[in-house]
Amino acid sequence: MQRFTVVISLVVMTHLSLVQAAGDPERGKQRAALCFGCHGPDGQSLNPEYPNLAGQMELYLIKQLSAFRSGERKNPLMTPMAAQLNDQDVLDVAAFFSAQKVVNTGATKKTLAEVETRYEGAPSGIDADFVALPGMDPATHLTKEEMDKAKKIFFERCAGCHGVLRKGATGKPLTTDITRKRGTAYLENFITYGSPAGMPNWGTSGQLSEAEINMMAKYLQHEPPVPPEWGMKEMKGTWKVSVPPEQRPNKKMNDWNLDNLFSVTLRDAGEIALIDGDTKKIVSIIKTGYAVHISRISSSGRYLYVIGRDARINLIDLWMNPPQNVAEIKVGLEARSVETSKFKGYEDKYAIAGTYWPPQFVIMQGDTLEPQKLVSTRGLTVDTQEYHPEPRVAAIVSSHEKPEFMINVKETGKVLLVDYSDFNNLKITSINAAPFLHDGGWEKTHRYFMSAANKSNKIAVIDSKEGKLVKLVDVGQIPHPGRGANFIDPVNGDVWATSHLGDDTVSLISTAGANAWTVVRTLKGQGGGSLFLKTHPKSRNLWVDTPLNPSNDVSQSIAVFDLDNLDKPFQTLPIAEWANLGEGPKRVVQPEYNKAGDEVWFSVWNGKEQKSAIVVVDDKTRKLKHVINDKRLITPTGKFNVYNTQHDVY
Repeated sequence: MQRFTVVISLVVMTHLSLVQAAGDPERGKQRAALCFGCHGPDGQSLNPEYPNLAGQMELYLIKQLSAFRSGERKNPLMTPMAAQLNDQDVLDVAAFFSAQKVVNTGATKKTLAEVETRYEGAPSGIDADFVALPGMDPATHLTKEEMDKAKKIFFERCAGCHGVLRKGATGKPLTTDITRKRGTAYLENFITYGSPAGMPNWGTSGQLSEAEINMMAKYLQHEPPVPPEWGMKEMKGTWKVSVPPEQRPNKKMNDWNLDNLFSVTLRDAGEIALIDGDTKKIVSIIKTGYAVHISRISSSGRYLYVIGRDARINLIDLWMNPPQNVAEIKVGLEARSVETSKFKGYEDKYAIAGTYWPPQFVIMQGDTLEPQKLVSTRGLTVDTQEYHPEPRVAAIVSSHEKPEFMINVKETGKVLLVDYSDFNNLKITSINAAPFLHDGGWEKTHRYFMSAANKSNKIAVIDSKEGKLVKLVDVGQIPHPGRGANFIDPVNGDVWATSHLGDDTVSLISTAGANAWTVVRTLKGQGGGSLFLKTHPKSRNLWVDTPLNPSNDVSQSIAVFDLDNLDKPFQTLPIAEWANLGEGPKRVVQPEYNKAGDEVWFSVWNGKEQKSAIVVVDDKTRKLKHVINDKRLITPTGKFNVYNTQHDVY
């Protein structure tokens, strides 16, 4: 007995130097909410892959959490989660779980063996009214009204990552052979609490009610509805030119500094805000499609193209006073990407859009959006060479080396190089990369396209001059770089960086010299759930967001690294706190620089009925500079500085 006491004392002293304090179960319950997504409500696991924490010995839990925090015990999910806990948090969480009674869930757990467990969610633009439902399963019966509501929620919030047919991509597959095995209770748990791998906590964030979560858990056990196709006839039926090119001004008619103008997505309002980067004032609100995903600028800087998740494209003439829509088209039922031609001699001539559904891309006239050439992306995957019915078009970039668009085809894992110099003899070079291609951008020279295959945990390096794959680079879990970040590592020289949805790392890939196309340094950030990172050629900071992390402390703040001393720990800035908005999830998303590179803008993304804001930080001092607090800023997410977007500065 004496020996046992000594051992326990050593364990406590080794892993927590502060054990003078007692754990508080009530405080522990709040911090333990991070654990519920995997280990189940109150530590009652609903999946045999994760152990029960309820009723475990308090000192045992202290030891294990401390080991994960210190790095003595390593796990790609647990290590970053434990790193978010301080010493008192560890005591509190251990006290909470040890106080819970174990409930026998064996019958439920048997039905959950050998299944994937973490999802990532995102909105979709498909109008649920387009989609017809197959027959219902009596075991998960929903009324027609409930089915219609669940269908709408899925296509607005989930299909973007899990796919229209639920075959998975950034998110895990949600086909019925999986969801029915997991059962309603398990699905409710994950929808409620999310996961550190990027699945939003729809329940604890207040975005879905308990009744809606139960409804969605049942809905996912029904066969997925299939939307209709959308071809050239349907596109032309939606194409409108409200101001023909010959009626537009032949010079800039407003006095705005267009180079420092920001196009800001107002996600749930179906609008964008044009904000003057000099005055920080909203100068125009323009109606667009649902949940604009990106804004792109024509090569000349005159035209702004925005595409909503509902696949509606708006062409906005920035020379007009005020800028306004001059053309629009709906290119499908769900989409993410639009881009314009940039090669010399083709400036502003063409635009291209890729859709999630139907899986295809269309090339249009740049100044009218008239559709010219439609190409399907359905085909065989690069790994198993199986036919895939839903290979969605993700990122598109415009080559600086040739008259080509470079297209990421998500599920098949192919990068398509589309030569737009001759539509009648269209040449498409297909490069095998890796499955689940998503976003990406150029390295510093604008020759090499760094394309993230996020569920393959790789970055594909594509040489746009030679038209070939250079290398597949292994990185962290679920890379999600946005465009990425280019800078000089003091030790390793030129690098391009990506953060990750699935872990807390930032991978730095050398882009020149003997170590080119290898990870030369890995930074540790705040946690998983990162969507974007950003720097600027004139900055010595690297900013990394974590808006999809289930911890409010992490999702509401930003990590900033010193590029002159990358061995130094990051600094955390309380962006959401600076916005002073009151209640709500207040996710901090997407750092974006002004043209000068001396300010960084952050969206503080709240619920549709709650106050949101944009916080402007001085890049040199890292101090709050300004808060754009306007009632018209409804769910601001992406921000695109005209000059930086036009010239691929990141």
